[in-house]
Amino acid sequence: MRLPEPRGPLTSALRTDLTSGTLAPATVELAERTAATATDPLTDDDLQLALAICYELHYRGFDDVAESWEWDPELLRLRGHLERAHTAALRALVGEVELTDEPVDRQLTALIAADDGPSLSSYMSRSGSLEQWREYLTLRSVYHLKEGDPHTFAVPRLSGRAKAAMVEIQADEYGGGTAARMHSQLFAGMMRDLGLDDTYGALWDDAPAAAFASVNTMSLFGLHRRWRGAALGHLACVEMTSSEPSRRYSAGLRRLGFDESTTVFYDEHVEADAVHEQIASVDMCGSLVAEEPALTADVLFGAACSLAMDGLAARHLLGAWEAGRSALRREPAMAA
Repeated sequence: MRLPEPRGPLTSALRTDLTSGTLAPATVELAERTAATATDPLTDDDLQLALAICYELHYRGFDDVAESWEWDPELLRLRGHLERAHTAALRALVGEVELTDEPVDRQLTALIAADDGPSLSSYMSRSGSLEQWREYLTLRSVYHLKEGDPHTFAVPRLSGRAKAAMVEIQADEYGGGTAARMHSQLFAGMMRDLGLDDTYGALWDDAPAAAFASVNTMSLFGLHRRWRGAALGHLACVEMTSSEPSRRYSAGLRRLGFDESTTVFYDEHVEADAVHEQIASVDMCGSLVAEEPALTADVLFGAACSLAMDGLAARHLLGAWEAGRSALRREPAMAA
């Protein structure tokens, strides 16, 4: 994919340095200042896109950017400044997660039950217009065209039943070995049906900061062994909260005249995630904290971050639509 267009001084300098082959000390200093002065790092377009660019080097990379940048020490130092600001903002957003003596699966269930974030799926089911659906899919494409990859980075950091349970869940995300059934491919098909360009990374320039903040949170957890508990808690929360919203999203598309060939992405999640819920909360997270009890707080923190990022995206979209404006930075690219 090509490098996205800059959104501020940091992404402009980073873009120039990555293509030239030399990271200027001034760019690292700029990242440090950006991280220190951002009013809200989670909604800061320049910061979130810069962090996403750094992480993308661990995924598919960019055209005209050397693969050697992936582990460049100075670029990792730059990324560290952004990660610290991002992590601090997550902690400020979710607050202190209360621990109890209950099994971790029950603590996860209680955490989810207490969430009072807006229900985007309810809105899309009842009222979402075709244009709003295109905007929603544009935002979600930053994650769903990766599908399970951010969480999968955590697999080598696990052992025993926790590892086996995570692999069982992720195998379904990748279509059980059938490329056409990979969830990223099902999502891409839905994008095409709604007239959007489904090329990997094609809509990055259109997506708001909230889209990158969500994926950056997953990448942060998956790429750092220190956050393996949070990665599992995040994944468990996704699996535990996906089935019913997916049913509503599917209903919203059917209301607009689309059939099962388009809604298959959501229909698949209605079935799969209902099964995954127990595997994720009991077998995966339960086994992890049985082996490493000190990670319980991280598991719950990861789950809380999943809920918070969903809320951040929902408030961004619904707030823009209520105000009568687009939730995107510009019109999304349409399919040829």
